[in-house]
Order: sequence, then C-alpha cells, then structure tokens
Amino acid sequence: MKQIPISGGGDDRSLTIDELLLESRRGLERVHPWALEREMAAGALVVDTRPADQRERDGELPGAVVIDRNVLEWRLDPSSPHRLPVAGDYTRRIVVVCNEGYSSSLAAHTLQRLGLTRATDLIGGFQAWAALHRGS
Repeated sequence: MKQIPISGGGDDRSLTIDELLLESRRGLERVHPWALEREMAAGALVVDTRPADQRERDGELPGAVVIDRNVLEWRLDPSSPHRLPVAGDYTRRIVVVCNEGYSSSLAAHTLQRLGLTRATDLIGGFQAWAALHRGS
C-alpha cells in the first residue's frame, strides 16, 4: 500500500489510510443510525456527500443537504465566500453522511480542523441508516 507523507509539527512519518481513519475518528462523537432523526430534530445539519449515482441507486436521505465531497469544506466553512446560507455557525452540529461511513469520518475531521468543532459523521453511513429503515 502506498503511503503519503503527512507533515506537521516536525513529524514527517507516513500514515496508512487505516491509521489516518483512526486518527480522524478519535475526535468525533459519531452518530448511530438510530439517532439520526433525533439529531435532526435538535437542529443538526445533515450533509449527504454520496455521489449522484449512489443517491439515484439507493435513494435520498430525507432532510439532508446534498453537497459534493469535493466542495464540502468551501460550502460549510462559515468564513468562505462560497458557503451555503445554512453554514454560518461554527457551533452548529453537522453530521456528514457518505455511503458506508469511511470518507465521512475523514471529512468530519477536516471540518473540525476548520473550526466546526461539532462536526461528526454517521456510523455505517447511508447503508446502515437504510438497513435500519427497510420495511418500516
């Protein structure tokens, strides 16, 4: 597996993606699929970062704002001139949702680094949420 050097703080050691994922999740209070509706009712912004083809194939996530992963930080950073109107508060709870809960952890960690300290993600992603809601 190719390793990409991570620099910062004088430490130039490389991380594997699994190490980076674990590091990213250490600072997250991840949301269980059964608790997502409660988070929304409490005012959390739920962001679906799945590509269009996955949303078309598997369905939409009710109440979520769709933001492509490649522009997520620009749309949610309150200091960005390209932010969405719903992204003006550094303290708002943000729950990032991807397909299976991997890239959303990395994205939520990045949002925290931008000062969105309550950013987190959905454990198991859309697939876990959908499995919970099948047949209901």
